[in-house]
Amino acid sequence: MQNFVETNRKDLEKVEPTRRLRNFAEIYQFFNNRQVRKQGERCVQCGDPFCTTIGCPLQNYIPQWLEAVAARDLERAFQLSNESSPFPEILGRVCPQSLLCEGACTLDDGYGAITIGAIEASITDLAFTAGLELPFPAICHPERVAVVGSGPAGISCAHFLLRAGIGVDMYERADRPGGLLTYGIPGFKLDKKIVARRFTILREAGLQIHLQQEIGKDISLSGLIENNDAVFVGIGATQGRGSNLSGAGLPEVILAMDYLTEKQKQLFRGSADPQFFMQDKRVVVIGGGDTAMDCLRTAIRDGASQVSCLYRRDEANMPGSHKEFHNAVEEGVEFCFNISPREIRREAEGTLCVEVEKTRLGGEAEDGRQQIEIIPDTTHCVPADVVILALGFDVCPFSDLESNGIKINQSGQIQVNPATGVTSHAKVYSGGDCYRGADLVVTAAADGRKAALAIMRKLLS
Repeated sequence: MQNFVETNRKDLEKVEPTRRLRNFAEIYQFFNNRQVRKQGERCVQCGDPFCTTIGCPLQNYIPQWLEAVAARDLERAFQLSNESSPFPEILGRVCPQSLLCEGACTLDDGYGAITIGAIEASITDLAFTAGLELPFPAICHPERVAVVGSGPAGISCAHFLLRAGIGVDMYERADRPGGLLTYGIPGFKLDKKIVARRFTILREAGLQIHLQQEIGKDISLSGLIENNDAVFVGIGATQGRGSNLSGAGLPEVILAMDYLTEKQKQLFRGSADPQFFMQDKRVVVIGGGDTAMDCLRTAIRDGASQVSCLYRRDEANMPGSHKEFHNAVEEGVEFCFNISPREIRREAEGTLCVEVEKTRLGGEAEDGRQQIEIIPDTTHCVPADVVILALGFDVCPFSDLESNGIKINQSGQIQVNPATGVTSHAKVYSGGDCYRGADLVVTAAADGRKAALAIMRKLLS
């Protein structure tokens, strides 16, 4: 251990842009056994590991599994990384580590943080390849829990309940489980076989999955409450925010999640709605978060002739991760910073014009960010064939909540006790984006685990 002076930080190698644009395969090449050991050996083994205590919402046993993999004990590293996390091979791929564990690493200032995310994903990948399995007991308690939604929060809650021997029925409105992990995150960031493998493991542990079952339509929440000992609601926040821009209702203007979902369905089944075809089109994405990056990089792979991103602030203030921004630049995306859209209109020849104005950053606003100021007389047109709005997400309306005494706030988010995840109904728990608003996969996983532990304490005490 502590070989950070002799061994430099090594980031994952990437497939060359010209090759990776040919398909939707993952672009990173994860570590082999030797590489993961060498990178693990760099860990300082801090007495107070900030990577865990400050950086990780799950408070994973990061120094412990780094020490294990450095000692060539893959099985122990595998068990430790999966002890506190419901899917480390997924979080190692999609977490913004530079803002979390790696950003809190002692070595980040001077020597380069430990490549925690890459090691985390590689450990479980290598362990599964070696034939290692996760231990789950058989269902050994009569109590049953219903989990509504199969996204990160729902998977996490089900995972930890099954580890306690409690039976779980999961209800998902889509035709495949996984929620955001299946339909919201593109395959070049997260291979869908990895998500499917987790559900195979959970099914073998006793999970019962009910697909194409939407609560409030196909099955009632009150029925789930009556027929189960507890209910966990993890329905996410998947309703894309529209825009008050004139022209936002044109058929060539689509929401980000609609596009990403339809594209993934096309990859699964081989066909798609023509509205979402991007071949030889000029695509303009409005927004600067990670979902905008996903749309930009998807459109490039989808055959668009030109892909542009319009963002009203500068690069330094863009909310999307720097890693995804640089990947998009490598792949040919054009970024237009300090641009604010005014309207979208159809031109005489049938194409779209996104009328924009240039902006600059002014004084500090109430939220601590700099105010956006419009520069006079800078109006101009950005031509487009398709416009994708990536402006954030809200919780989908869910009428069954209030009718069952479950309180929501003005934004439609479910109100819970932050210590336990329990709602205003004693049998109903919740977590993830439907409670927090659009947030990270890892915070949803932490919410699901917290609720599962609270449910265990109540049912098994």
